[in-house]
This record gives sequence, C-alpha cells and structure tokens, in this order.
Amino acid sequence: MSAMTMTEKILARASGKAHAAPGENVWANVDVLMTHDVCGPGTFGVFKKEFGPDAKVWDKEKLVLIPDHYIFTKDAMANRNVDVLRQFAKEQDIKYFYDVGTKNYKGVCHIALPEEGHTRPGEVLLGTDSHTCTAGAFGEFATGIGNTDAGFVLGTGKLWLKVPPTMRFVFHGNLPPYLMAKDLILAVIGDIGVDGATYRAMEFDGDGVYALNIEERMTLCNMAIEAGGKNGIIAADQVTLDYVNKRNAGNRPYTVVKSDPGAQFVFEKVYDVSKLEPVIAKPHSPDNKAFVSQVKGTKLDRAYIGSCTGGKLTDFKAAAQLLNGKTVKIDTFVVPATTEVARGLDTETIGGRSLRDIFLAAGAKIGDASCAACLGGPSDTFGRLNAPISCISTTNRNFPGRMGHKEAQVFLASPLTVAASALTGTIADCRELLV
Repeated sequence: MSAMTMTEKILARASGKAHAAPGENVWANVDVLMTHDVCGPGTFGVFKKEFGPDAKVWDKEKLVLIPDHYIFTKDAMANRNVDVLRQFAKEQDIKYFYDVGTKNYKGVCHIALPEEGHTRPGEVLLGTDSHTCTAGAFGEFATGIGNTDAGFVLGTGKLWLKVPPTMRFVFHGNLPPYLMAKDLILAVIGDIGVDGATYRAMEFDGDGVYALNIEERMTLCNMAIEAGGKNGIIAADQVTLDYVNKRNAGNRPYTVVKSDPGAQFVFEKVYDVSKLEPVIAKPHSPDNKAFVSQVKGTKLDRAYIGSCTGGKLTDFKAAAQLLNGKTVKIDTFVVPATTEVARGLDTETIGGRSLRDIFLAAGAKIGDASCAACLGGPSDTFGRLNAPISCISTTNRNFPGRMGHKEAQVFLASPLTVAASALTGTIADCRELLV
C-alpha cells in the first residue's frame, strides 16, 4: 500500500477505507458541522425541504451553531437570521449554540470552535464558511461547504468528497521578531496566486511552523482558501495536544495523524524565514504581494486589527507592544475575535498596563467580539468602510467591497505592520519601531 499524506489518511479513516488517493471520491463521515447566522437559515431550509419539516438532525451534539457575522446591527434582516438560528436550536435541542446576548456568546466561529473544544486531530470538520480551513491547525481535515451540502450533512452525517492532492510548504529557520504568520501566508499566496492551490490540500511543515504558537498556526491555515486551497493542515505536536486536551468538548477520543515518509506531494516549496521581510497584499487581491519596503509611505485613512485572521490574543499582544505609550494618527479599530479574547484584553499586560488600556490610550476604538467589518455588513457595522477610503487591515480578503465601500482600498498585513502604520498614517515598517 502506497504512503499517504495527512489529508489522505483522514479521509480514508472517515470513509472506512484503508487507503484514499488524490482524485478518489469518498463518502466521508462528518465529526463536526458548523453553521452561522449568514448561512444557517439557508442550510436549514435545504434540510427541511429534502428531509421533511419535522426531520431531526443526524447528531445534535455534532452540530455547532455560532452567530458571529451580522449581529451588532439594527438591520432587520440580519436580526431575523439570528432568530432563525434560535428557533432551529430550540426545536432540535442543539447543545452547542453560542447565542448572542447570552453568557454563552462567543464571537467569530473559527476561533470559537477551538476555544470551546470542537477541534480535534484526525477528524473531519465542515462549516458553511470558507475560512473553516482554520481548524486544520489542529491536524484535522477542515473545509468550507455550501448550504446544499450542509443541509445534506444535517440529515445524513455524511458528504461525498473528492480527495485532494497535497502541496507542501516548509518554513525553516528562526522567525525574526518582526515577522508573524500573516507574513508567511501572504508570501505563499503571493508566490502561487489565488488559484495556485485550487482544490488542493496545503500542508505546512518545518521548524519555523512548529515554533509558532497555536493561534499563529491557525492564521496560516485560515488563509489556505485565499490560494484556492481545499484545506490547510499542520500535523499535531505537543503544543496542539496540550490545547486540545484542555478544552476537548465531551472528552471525545481522537487519533493523531501524520503524513507517511514517502508520501507524494504534487508541489513543494521551502522558505527560510530568516530571510523574509514583512509582506503586504495590495488592493484588490490577497496575491497582490509587495514587501513593506516597496510600499512604505503609502497614505492611509484607517487601520483595522481584528477578524479570525488577526483578532486573536497573539495578534493584539503584537500590536500593543508597538502602540504602548504612543498615539495613532488615523482611525484605528480593534475587534477581538471572541469574548475569551476580549477578556484577555483586560488580563494580559505589557509593562503593567492592560492591552485594553494601551489601545484606548493610543486612541484606538474597541468593538464587541464579532466578525464586524471583515465582511462589510450593514452600514452600522463597527469599523465598516462606508466611504472610498484607504485601510490597512489584519483581515484575510481585500476584494472590492469586502469591507464595505466598493471603491475602498484595503491593504492586508500583519498586526505588527498594521500597528506601525496606525502610528504614522502611512504604510510603515515595523522593524523601525521594534526594540
């Protein structure tokens, strides 16, 4: 039997097979299905149409419902979507429903899933959101699906999947203090393009990857979809297991999976992180790569630090170290991904000052835990670009209209680069501010 990659092994297990090869179609059993306020109503509609108005989901403890996208708004249709989630959770007796306005509320689904223990090595996690691939940081197969597929999973617990070939990206060397995972993944996307990994698994490896904490690994896998990837994945190590074992919902057993020696990769690229400089994605595509030295001095109107890609505690600690004792020159919005991260703004300190105090003293505005302006949303969304302005952001996409106004210019960058730029009002090199 030929050697297999992690992704091939996971899909083989999920389909009850001894072996799975790229291009093969398998019926995969789903371990966790997640949906949120944007896609939940459509998913439930498909489910009830195909399985009947009184049908029950295949496993009510494997479904996770997380309102996070358009929630802190007066928009009636957005509010209705959350009401639909509430109604479905009640009629199906869903255990894992993190409702807004309750003590269970979490925030951004991709960060909430691991925080609440729904990510485990070796499993199959599907979600009605393209950035579900974030969970690949935990050594599992995680990918986004549409409402129709999700409706089918609700009724059967299975999905017909094609096994993707795997691309391997190896990062070697000691990561300099001015680089973050965002720089690494923007470098990859800039090199291979937004279609360079179409329907392929993106496996990340190397001592440079395993030196990253779990939140930074999540950033790497999160943006696999920005290269067209089916999933991003990192083999679990002790860092992964310590996180998972502390939080594992229901204490479910799991099996760690690693790629076999001799596994076949359709593409491999090796990076020396010590030789990289901070990376920017210019408007209007994540693969419109530039090094910070090439765009330094570009005028900006706004800075935004948040989202599943840039709204974790690691991201805010990085930004706060630059903003501490200084004042921003442009509107700067800070949005924690989850309520757990929001609490961390008060408990994490630098020089005796909380992160929240540092941000507020610097002149930044802090929003409630949510997706906020990452996906634009209604006009009253916190941080939304309602005018054709220029913004540097830790979010994951910069297509026209992504953060609001269709003529707005969005530059993607790491929290360090965004914070440095907030202090100057132009794209800045964080290396000049780090001490």
